[in-house]
Amino acid sequence: MTTLKERHEINPKDQWDLTTIFESDDQFWDQFEVVKSNINKAEQFKTKLNSSSETLYEAITTLENDSQQLSKLYVYAHLLHDQDTSNSTYSAMENKVQSLAVQFSAAWSYFTAELLSIDESRMKEMIESHEGLKSFEFNLINILKDKPYTLSTNEEKILALASEPLSTAEETFSMFSNADIQFDDAIDQAGERHIVTQGSYSKLMESSDRVLRKNTYNSMYKAYGQYNHTLQSTLSGVVDKHIFSARVRGYDSSRHQALHQNRIDEVVYDQLIDAVNEHLPLLHRYTALRKELLQLDEMHMYDMYTPLVKDIDFKVTYEEAKEWLIKGLKPMGEDYLDIIKEGLSNGWVDVYENKGKRSGAYSSGSYLTNPFILMNWQDNVNNLFTLAHEFGHSAHSYLSRKHQPSHMSDYSIFVAEVASTCNEALLAHTMHQELTDPMKKLYLLNHELEGFKGTVFRQTMFAEFEHLIHQMKEEGTPLTADALNELYGNLNKKYYGDAVVTDENISKEWSRIPHFYYNFYVYQYATGYSAAIALSEQILSEGQPVVDRYVKEMLSAGSSEEPLTVLKNAGVDMTSKEPIVKACKVFEQKLDEFEKLIKSL
Repeated sequence: MTTLKERHEINPKDQWDLTTIFESDDQFWDQFEVVKSNINKAEQFKTKLNSSSETLYEAITTLENDSQQLSKLYVYAHLLHDQDTSNSTYSAMENKVQSLAVQFSAAWSYFTAELLSIDESRMKEMIESHEGLKSFEFNLINILKDKPYTLSTNEEKILALASEPLSTAEETFSMFSNADIQFDDAIDQAGERHIVTQGSYSKLMESSDRVLRKNTYNSMYKAYGQYNHTLQSTLSGVVDKHIFSARVRGYDSSRHQALHQNRIDEVVYDQLIDAVNEHLPLLHRYTALRKELLQLDEMHMYDMYTPLVKDIDFKVTYEEAKEWLIKGLKPMGEDYLDIIKEGLSNGWVDVYENKGKRSGAYSSGSYLTNPFILMNWQDNVNNLFTLAHEFGHSAHSYLSRKHQPSHMSDYSIFVAEVASTCNEALLAHTMHQELTDPMKKLYLLNHELEGFKGTVFRQTMFAEFEHLIHQMKEEGTPLTADALNELYGNLNKKYYGDAVVTDENISKEWSRIPHFYYNFYVYQYATGYSAAIALSEQILSEGQPVVDRYVKEMLSAGSSEEPLTVLKNAGVDMTSKEPIVKACKVFEQKLDEFEKLIKSL
């Protein structure tokens, strides 16, 4: 059994370099006190934003500058905490920064509401008369788009006070699902017991042991099934909350409110569902192939996650991964590769697992820092693609911060997964060209097909379910447990086809999905993935002109334009079906390759 290293045993060259943020903890605490003392500056601008252009400009720049410093503090503290969560010094540091952030937010809480009280013509007059305000024009006018849905000061205060009790449904679900629910152990074909948790479920479902998969699946849905009516109540409660908010503010629907807040046209949502539904025969073909390759008389949902290509020796060390990354992203050109090389060699990446290190992977950073990537490296293909994915986020952040002022440097969540997924697609293309081992090619194709299935087909199914349950409630149809089970079961059958048995268990899957409490969030996984595939295809077929456009119009754009405009300028119109259709065509090509290759072996 391999023992994890302590943090101090990890080679410094494999750790991120946080001295680029603060040279020492003492320097951090000095800056902490400066930011803390600056919080009271907020009070001097309260009720005065409309008094003059100069006052508005001073308020905005004060808020922006102090926000930057606060973000810098937070990045330093949370990275130190995540590299060793058992270190109480850094846990306390992170907690103090979070507390400071709460104080900062409270001090400036009046800001947006007061901006919204300014008449649009007055706002334009103030902007026109002050050169400094002109750089904030897009943001200020954008904020005013929420004015028709903003209530009086007293009404807004009531809604703010109501936000905590209105959050009971999702909080109840979260506590139940993460803390209270217990699962039976799953027995494998040898009679061995395996502990089933939220964390272990996915890994167990990938097992080649079908007995273990079935028992894990039954354990999960037995537990959730016992609380079918309780979880119907929590989900119905959060839908009620969304509908209440939309009606009080005057939106057409709960979906209209959720998408308007991100400046997304509802047609994007509808086009996604329509286009994916038109291409469901491709998913049916893939599930039928899975059933055939697994040699099953009857295939259940617990058979959907075990790899079709197994026992492949496809080891990828971190040093090999770096080489693959540079080769894979070559189509992006030298300027982009220079960013990747800088990150790989100048302390952006914390590579290996150590005792106490936070699990998973992410890209972090702020306007005043370089990007940072957390990994827990294992020598496999999945980690290689994770590294490419996180470098997509990091390069996107790096370029947006380099080319945009702070207030325009954060990109919309709608485009957040595009750069990361585009990197993965370009890497996969290069690997297909260079790999000679047919089994490794099969493994890679299986990886891509599963990624598309899970991100485009499955997340679109989630999005369709979420839209339908909100529509039902808005039309006065109660969301009973039976109604939710029937709706979800029918959608599962429609999406996965006749090759898969839709049983009573899978009809209750809705009851364990936390994303249904996120308010029309999941569709963005599918749209982002589709946009990335469409862009990667353009890059590979048309070359540098597309790269230049993509880097300038999207990766460097931040939030200087609406998210749909940013993508359209980069070459993808998400208000049309075309990007979704193109992405589905790529899935079809991969499926053709997979079938042809597996039949040749």
